[in-house]
Amino acid sequence: MKNNVKALTLAAYLSMLFLGVATSLIGAVARNIDLSPFQIGLFLTVQNLGFMIAVLVSGALADSVEKPRILLVGSLILALSFFTFYLTDSIWLNLIIMMLIGVGVGTYEGVTDAMLLDMHKIRQSLHININHFFVTLGAILITIYLIFLEMNWRVSLVQSAVIVLILAILYAVFRLAKTQRPTENYLQRIRILTRERFVVALFLASILVVGVEAASIGILTTYLMDLRSFTQTASKIGLLVFLVGIATGRLIVGYLSQDKRISRLIIALFGFASLTFAVLYLIGLGQWTYFSVFFAGFSISAILPLIITLAGQLYPEMAGTVIGSIKIAIPIGGILLPFLMSLVARYASLQAALLIFPLALLLAFSILLLEIKNMPSLETRSA
Repeated sequence: MKNNVKALTLAAYLSMLFLGVATSLIGAVARNIDLSPFQIGLFLTVQNLGFMIAVLVSGALADSVEKPRILLVGSLILALSFFTFYLTDSIWLNLIIMMLIGVGVGTYEGVTDAMLLDMHKIRQSLHININHFFVTLGAILITIYLIFLEMNWRVSLVQSAVIVLILAILYAVFRLAKTQRPTENYLQRIRILTRERFVVALFLASILVVGVEAASIGILTTYLMDLRSFTQTASKIGLLVFLVGIATGRLIVGYLSQDKRISRLIIALFGFASLTFAVLYLIGLGQWTYFSVFFAGFSISAILPLIITLAGQLYPEMAGTVIGSIKIAIPIGGILLPFLMSLVARYASLQAALLIFPLALLLAFSILLLEIKNMPSLETRSA
């Protein structure tokens, strides 16, 4: 069984690596396949739709069906989608394939964290942070591989599909020890969770932090070029510095965090992130801007993994459901805040739109600070 745990832990990490690759795919290959801005938006929308559906379904199933079996299905869907993406120029067929890519990675997002919490009873926050570190690593790798090294994206995607198929084999072969399953059905579990004010607070905070991260990744190069006079190459380096800050933060904060103090650490990180994003977007630092970019990425990096860990610890008997519910915030935040930013930028200015980021983080900080008194006791849950 110990070998199963090691193999499935490695498989989970690699699955999240390809989640990072898939979510950055359109941005990396849009020029190669001549997608218009409208088409880019359409592809991202259907990918998020598939992702949202998969997170909901897989998260609900994770409490009653063997998690490796669910991940096997998700891996097969993702491998097939990677193999077939843009083999033909039909926009409608490729939109369906992109939705299936969203379903595949949404399955990874909905199940791997819950599986890691089942397998590892100590240093849970470290494993969740490492899991999400691999998402950022995947995004960094595809950025370097396709944009800077200008490798053949079609060959790269086929190589990715082969590795995902190997992951499918791992999920087919290895089993997990049986865990206690909830007696309530899915709707009963959702009713229980929606009555918990602290879970609702975590959900809202997740929407805000994911939205800030997604919108920053999308707007950072434009901000650096338009408002800080960076060249195009220098602005791309700035985006990589931001991603490296996220990756570094997930490793360091994950290693240093203590499971029993996660709630206070989340609040402290929201306060820190409010400050770093205010400095990044409101103060011109000239040659020191890269430092503020790095620390902005670092400060926001571990917040979502820590929220996921805390939610799973508070409700271990329905970890899949609560984590799946929290993760619905990912596509919601990834749509709402960038859309709000675009509206403010259009009708006011880019500088005014950038105020949304520190204000959103400050709002999340305030919500959790007010609601922490309603958090269920971890000691009571573990007992």
